[in-house]
Amino acid sequence: MDLRKLKTLIDLVAESGIAELEITEGEGKVRIVKFAQGGQLAAAPAVQAYQVMPQAAPAPAPAAEAAPAPAPVVAQGHVVKSPMVGTFYRAPNPGAAAFVDVGQAVKEGDPLCIIEAMKLLNEIEADKAGTIKEILVENGQPVEYGQPLFVIG
Repeated sequence: MDLRKLKTLIDLVAESGIAELEITEGEGKVRIVKFAQGGQLAAAPAVQAYQVMPQAAPAPAPAAEAAPAPAPVVAQGHVVKSPMVGTFYRAPNPGAAAFVDVGQAVKEGDPLCIIEAMKLLNEIEADKAGTIKEILVENGQPVEYGQPLFVIG
């Protein structure tokens, strides 16, 4: 199942009064359960259709055992966000040097990275001059629309 479809389904469950949703598509199966405690969503991994698994009611994990999610770090400076969904690349090709590194000065319009979307390579440029303070995405990692990529100070 497509990651965007899965995210849409999770958002649908979060916004509605539905407590549980199970979707079978082809040979894959996804089950999304909303817990009443904190409104957190859990997506069960896709299961092959030919496997026979008894469907028992899931027991919610005790709150004491659950590890708290780390608080997101608020970056100081201008954040460059992804304008599209795709795959993030720091260099123009696999053997080349990265467009930018932490500590490097950039001018407005300088290339920062490439995002590959539907076999098209889209060069992402700096929309502000400054120094690269942080690179928030690993090379080859999938990115979502609006996901922070760089911090320019």
